Amino acid sequence: MIEIIKSSERGKTKLNWLDSKHTFSFGRYNNPKRTNFGDLIVFNEDVVSPGKGFGAHPHENAEIVSLVLKGKLKHEDSKGNKGIIGEGELQRISAGSGIWHSEYNASDKNSVHFLQIWLEPKELNVEPSYEQKKYSSMKKNSFNLIVGDKKGVISINQDARFFLGEFSSGFEFNHLILDNKLGYLFVIEGKIELDNLDLENGDSVLISNIKEFSMKVKENSKILFIELKR
Repeated sequence: MIEIIKSSERGKTKLNWLDSKHTFSFGRYNNPKRTNFGDLIVFNEDVVSPGKGFGAHPHENAEIVSLVLKGKLKHEDSKGNKGIIGEGELQRISAGSGIWHSEYNASDKNSVHFLQIWLEPKELNVEPSYEQKKYSSMKKNSFNLIVGDKKGVISINQDARFFLGEFSSGFEFNHLILDNKLGYLFVIEGKIELDNLDLENGDSVLISNIKEFSMKVKENSKILFIELKR
């Protein structure tokens, strides 16, 4: 029903320019028990040193969502898309039939800290596309839709919805999971109690076969929640 993955249990890739933590098997981290959760196949938390990054590399048939938590991320791809994704901005790449792209820290002074999330696509071999958006006015103490099928938010080639919320210490609420979907919750920062289970920075939760969960905020927190089809 509810499975906790503590931050310390994640896989790690540590290089002289990259500090990356993996919820699911990725690169040299191979955990047969954690290869995916529904259509969610990659959930990495990356910190990249100033001026460094990932050189041009290919992707196909993957929906790639990046959320910058601190710093700036520079993107270029083989379709001519270019962008600087700043703090609080979201990027979506539909790799579709195939695309090459690079990601670099846009600063030569400060690190960039971001989440990179991959989902399997709903439709295969679509025309590759790119989208980015800054969310500057979000309602406090609420899950705000940032990826989904609603006008004004980032779209995605999958039956999935992403919610982002900033919550004040002492706040309590219940969240209903529509249509009994799967839920993936990640604590970006802070401390919460979810159905009497304590969670803090870097902890995540796999939620299945329940319609609702309760959350108590123990200190100011930032939470990402993803609804996925079963």
